[in-house]
Amino acid sequence: MIKYNLTCKCNCTFDSWFASSEEFGRLMEKKLITCIECNSNNVNKSIMAPNVSSSKKIDNINYKFQKNIRKKIIEYQKFIKENCKYVGDNFAQEARNIYYNEKETKDNEKETKGIYGRVTDEEIDELNEEGIETITIPWYNKTEN
Repeated sequence: MIKYNLTCKCNCTFDSWFASSEEFGRLMEKKLITCIECNSNNVNKSIMAPNVSSSKKIDNINYKFQKNIRKKIIEYQKFIKENCKYVGDNFAQEARNIYYNEKETKDNEKETKGIYGRVTDEEIDELNEEGIETITIPWYNKTEN
């Protein structure tokens, strides 16, 4: 969609939307565009300034977007820390223990609490090949930035 400012011989100015600039040209050629005041088809496009965002506006939008992402990551991290067990560098082995039902609690009940920790890309690939589902999320360290 494109919006044009239009002027008529009667000095009326108005805006109108078109599917494309080609569609505007086709309608003009067939004299199907008429003035909203005098109903004349002697209508032309007026000079328009393009609606271009400044780099300052774009930078501000990017900053807000990144800030919102960081906020969401921190919320997810808080939830994970409160609801899952941190296993550090032993993530791959702990995931296998849970998956293969080898890890049991003192009451002989299977552990069902989720885990989180550090893992290499190679270990993730190996876990996936074994059918062990994992999810990787970005981790925001407060010491960064």
